[in-house]
Amino acid sequence: MAFSLLYLGLCRTLNLLVAGRTKRDKDVELLVLRHQVKILERQLHGRLRYRPADRALHAALSRLLPRIRRQAFLVMPQTLLRWHREAATRKWRGWRQQRRPGRPAFHPDVVALIVRLGQENRSWGCVRIQGELRKLGIRVSATSVRRVLRHNHLGPAPRGGPSWAEFLRAQAAGILATDFLTVDTVFFKQLYVLFVIELATRKVHILGVTKHPSGPWVTQVARNLVGDLAEHGRAFRFLIRDRDTKFVATFDEVFASEGIEIIRTPVRAPPANAYAERWVRTARRECLDQLLLVGRRHAERVLRTYARHYNEQRPHRGIGLAVPVAKDPPDASFIPTHIERRDVLGGLIHGYYRSAA
Repeated sequence: MAFSLLYLGLCRTLNLLVAGRTKRDKDVELLVLRHQVKILERQLHGRLRYRPADRALHAALSRLLPRIRRQAFLVMPQTLLRWHREAATRKWRGWRQQRRPGRPAFHPDVVALIVRLGQENRSWGCVRIQGELRKLGIRVSATSVRRVLRHNHLGPAPRGGPSWAEFLRAQAAGILATDFLTVDTVFFKQLYVLFVIELATRKVHILGVTKHPSGPWVTQVARNLVGDLAEHGRAFRFLIRDRDTKFVATFDEVFASEGIEIIRTPVRAPPANAYAERWVRTARRECLDQLLLVGRRHAERVLRTYARHYNEQRPHRGIGLAVPVAKDPPDASFIPTHIERRDVLGGLIHGYYRSAA
């Protein structure tokens, strides 16, 4: 902008200098020739280059000479016209930048919200996101939403399917997982613990502890579990288990009679039953590795006590630090001045609760 104003001022000054003289064209032509001699003297040992000031002066002087007299310039008339157009372009470009035409830019929070809606809802199109924003009191056009999504590398809807984590979370409400946990007693006798975990809530059911997990035994504990679930109105669609031979055909038939489909994991693939494997690790670290178990009854009593603590008191990261058995949410305005401790398994595990005092 400043360069353009300087150029216009130069044109006016030159016009005033030669306006009152007789032989105006001759005087301007002399100015051009003298300036070109200076340019040549300045660049005797190199390529002839015109500085921005030289171009501005030549373009301004060319406006004062008729077309016939422009032969005095070392450059072609087309070059002079091009220099003049470039100077005019810089002038108007600076003026437009000062005006800042167009719509005002979005607030960064609005842009972040549009990107968030596009990432969290892959099936939503631009109009759907526009409607959701309007419901929140934010009025934007569908074209603007599309531009923001494309700028953040989010294509048109649908933008791919759900991730594995999202898919499993959505399906977890109707899935059970089961496995055997082995425990060694103080006399080096091996016990088998059959348990079931609900994937959605992480609630654990201890079905039983035995030295010999026979077919009739696993079938009976399966009937007990199905009866408890039906009594509480709980319905599930799938049961994940490994290919252990202790899971006999009658075990599967008990669940199939309730409409629960059995899903067997691949061979030697513990991560396919990750929820059950993770509970085994937690139970060993927090309980079983800290105790010496005398026998089957002792092991069953310890595991049922720990499972009760696990379901009712222990927070879980996988469900937002909540407990599997839902309770009324605590009062946020509560001042923690009366907190009592409850010992579990003889003080091995501690649970905390609010006292009435």
